[in-house]
Amino acid sequence: MKIKVYYICAVLLLLSLSVPAVLAQDAQAEHLVGWWLFDSGKDEMGNWDDITLHGAELKDGQLIVETGKWAHALEYTGPDITELTLATWVSLDDYTRTMGSALTLDKESVDQFCAIVWAERVDKQWMPGSSHFRRTQDFPDAVTEKEDGEMVFFAITYKDVKNQYEITGYRNGENLGSFLQGDLRTWPAGDAEAIWGKRHTNGLAGPGELNAHIEESRIYNVALTEDEIQSLELGTLSIEPQGKLTTTWAALKKK
Repeated sequence: MKIKVYYICAVLLLLSLSVPAVLAQDAQAEHLVGWWLFDSGKDEMGNWDDITLHGAELKDGQLIVETGKWAHALEYTGPDITELTLATWVSLDDYTRTMGSALTLDKESVDQFCAIVWAERVDKQWMPGSSHFRRTQDFPDAVTEKEDGEMVFFAITYKDVKNQYEITGYRNGENLGSFLQGDLRTWPAGDAEAIWGKRHTNGLAGPGELNAHIEESRIYNVALTEDEIQSLELGTLSIEPQGKLTTTWAALKKK
């Protein structure tokens, strides 16, 4: 009897330790409006059409972009996006100053975008790209990347602070600093696209290139907190495809 009691207690203890980590992955899950695992071209939340490849390639659970080869997802049908978080896991194949993006939220009808841009202003640094630099400064603690091919988790949050954006960058969960800049903008259903490779587009053309393997990308229509950013892990989330919440732990991508 004692052995059984000890066993039950041990199981309960393990569950108590693991539940917070699982729940942390669910932070703002209701505001996850775009989620790409790149096992296929689909958005796991069902808010975007399948990815259109313009020379880019889906291979082994990654999106591979190269100079002249990019991709985008159109026909957004989700809720309006004003506050936002861009998050992507990316490893560079070329560290040349190519000024492309590992993830862009663009408005189709006008020049209005936010993006995780490679080395547009400073060599070997990720930065917040935007139309006419309206939402762009260099992060105070920006990291100069080493040419080691490391998979980097980069996120940028855009928080409404008195009708102005507070923009914060994170590299592998480390806060790179914030700045206030730019009036609030909205990306509504029917007038938004997600882009990888190009910085932004006008139809099927646009500036910037990127040579990289992208493992996963997410767009939230809320500014995640630092704790929430640090809780995110590559390929895991306790949410099922097409936005159906579940109480079980989902590991949807290969380890």
